[in-house]
Amino acid sequence: RVTLHVGAGTFLPVKAETMDGHSMHTEQVRIPRTTVERLRDQARRAPIVPVGTTALRTIESLCWFGDDLLSGADPDELAIAQWRPYGTPPADTPAALEAVLRWMDGRGLDTVSGRTALLIAPGYPFRLADALVTNFHQPGSTLLLLVEAFIGPGRQAVYDHALRHGYRFLSYGDGSLLWR
Repeated sequence: RVTLHVGAGTFLPVKAETMDGHSMHTEQVRIPRTTVERLRDQARRAPIVPVGTTALRTIESLCWFGDDLLSGADPDELAIAQWRPYGTPPADTPAALEAVLRWMDGRGLDTVSGRTALLIAPGYPFRLADALVTNFHQPGSTLLLLVEAFIGPGRQAVYDHALRHGYRFLSYGDGSLLWR
């Protein structure tokens, strides 16, 4: 289980000419210790399938927080900026999650909490998710960028199929299981 308090920025359409011009809103996240432990243990053994783009963004943010800890940072809470992952090779994911657990131990925490503005767009180096359960997202949204980053240019064929067959879009629409 993870929690991400979704802000309006997740659903607002991208109106900037380039991704650099789009500003993601910061959203609050909470991840219990048991989830961090399970993610660490499963990272190389079993498929990890987040249910929802918010769950995916939360666990990916957790990995980058672990990378920051491995680099010597010692923050009071998780804080991931919009462009944090881009241009930076990721650390070993289980090691990053282990760093989060050590950080929690040092503070006597049962839950990691903080903020993320992570924007997942094409070119993003996914860390944990092997598949994603999600609905069909609105054109021009950051969520559609995330889907394209996850499954690549084949995203257009998936959406064309959904449109031809009358699938429902948006939050209460039809769901899909997408494999990377």
